[in-house]
Amino acid sequence: MTDVVVVGSGIAGLFVATRCARAGLSTIVVTKKKLADSSTNWAQGGIAAAMNHSDLQAHIDDTIEAGCGLSDPEIVEMVVRESSERIGDLIASGVQFDSNEEGFDMAIEGGHSSRRILHAKDATGAEIERALIVEARSSPNLELLESHMAVDLILKDKNADIKEIDGIWVLTPTGDVRTIPAEAIIIASGGAGHIYRQTTNPSVATGDGIAMAHRAGAMVRDLEFVQFHPTALALMGERPFLITEALRGHGAVLMTNEDLQRWKHSEDEPSQYSFMLDYDSRGSLATRDIVARAADEEMKRTGDNCVWLVTSHLDEGELKERFPTIQKRLNKHRLELGVNPLPVAPAAHYMVGGISVDKNGLAQQCPSCSNPIQFTGLYAIGEVACTGLHGANRLASNSLLEAVVFSHRCAEHVIANLKPKHDKELPEWRADGLSDLVEHSPLKSDRIALQSTMTDDVGLVKRNARLQRAQRRLEFLRNEVDQIWRGSLPTREVIELRNMIHVSRLVTSAAISRKTNVGLHHNLDHD
Repeated sequence: MTDVVVVGSGIAGLFVATRCARAGLSTIVVTKKKLADSSTNWAQGGIAAAMNHSDLQAHIDDTIEAGCGLSDPEIVEMVVRESSERIGDLIASGVQFDSNEEGFDMAIEGGHSSRRILHAKDATGAEIERALIVEARSSPNLELLESHMAVDLILKDKNADIKEIDGIWVLTPTGDVRTIPAEAIIIASGGAGHIYRQTTNPSVATGDGIAMAHRAGAMVRDLEFVQFHPTALALMGERPFLITEALRGHGAVLMTNEDLQRWKHSEDEPSQYSFMLDYDSRGSLATRDIVARAADEEMKRTGDNCVWLVTSHLDEGELKERFPTIQKRLNKHRLELGVNPLPVAPAAHYMVGGISVDKNGLAQQCPSCSNPIQFTGLYAIGEVACTGLHGANRLASNSLLEAVVFSHRCAEHVIANLKPKHDKELPEWRADGLSDLVEHSPLKSDRIALQSTMTDDVGLVKRNARLQRAQRRLEFLRNEVDQIWRGSLPTREVIELRNMIHVSRLVTSAAISRKTNVGLHHNLDHD
């Protein structure tokens, strides 16, 4: 019998797992690839924190403004006020942030009114992940199950008004399904970027946690707010590679081809020639929703498949020292910071919505059910959760902060409220009506069809007719994959596609329900 099972091994999952284990709780981390295969590990820019009391209110205001007024003010204040303590926890865990003679070397990013981004060069997430993995591997009471994939939650009584989590079914590397009884399940499995054709996310981001929790009856919200990062490296035949917002904070400027030509014949600052000034007075440092839509509109206007991120006016040596991860990737394509304009385009990046949770990460009831439902023992933290912090649009570098604040609060709540261990007789997993006659060949084409539907019809800019068409196509895919699911033993490929379809339907339904344009949700029929 296990006290706690954590699904996911990013900053949220490892932080909460090590804290629970440290308190003496038997803890298992389930992660479907290696520990480091998480969105945290890919996060370049940094973690926002009001390290000085004088910056607290400004950080709160910036977060609420970026969220277009839909953030929960109490949650925003809570997260910002706890930020400096959680940075201290990360440092105690071995994270090494960049510093200078004045203390932390703070950066600025779009939407922030001051320098409050702590970073480790342009590989902040990798540095946090490194330190937490070291801590996790040396923690007593902590078992790490790599290459294991969560399949579904086990409920004590599916029909009860109070839903109690009894455990979880997990697909093992050998293809068997293992039943793990647990008193608490903490979902920290990240987002769902791969429901789109182009994403900055690692391959594990297929919406597993959201789908699994929703199937169990948990409430989800704000899923219409999908953040597209405006500056992903756009090269034919290459997976999108994130170009951190910190590069624009350092002075990089977005331009179209037309802007570039005009600037080449001028001695003025390049920022004066950026198309972004037509959309926002902050230019290239506007919030991500504004920048991404502006870039998309300019690409449609010009017919180009990218816009350009210009750095040739900045110090080449300083750029390469400050952004070595980016330069290493650019070397593959014979591009140089401080020299060449970089082709960039928006790509799916972050799920603002997710499993609805309270201030301790406890999953909230589902209001759409016929009877009010209360959960005990189910938590969600990190990108998979919707806390109310981000509102309609996430402020840059607030995600890692949200993850560590809610991980700390979640751990404290679990430790204080975990029930005494008791043996549980749990059902073994099975797919209904197993048969060896089901054909799996459509899976790859179904996944491509799903990503095309979401990209073309439920992407950065939407229309009512396209959303309705997406619903019809997703329903067809759901029926097709459901037949495979019910008639075969699970594989990672089947589980992921099932989850991706489930989340895609939720995103599409939420987009149809949102009747006004705000933040990341933009429907041309609502203009």
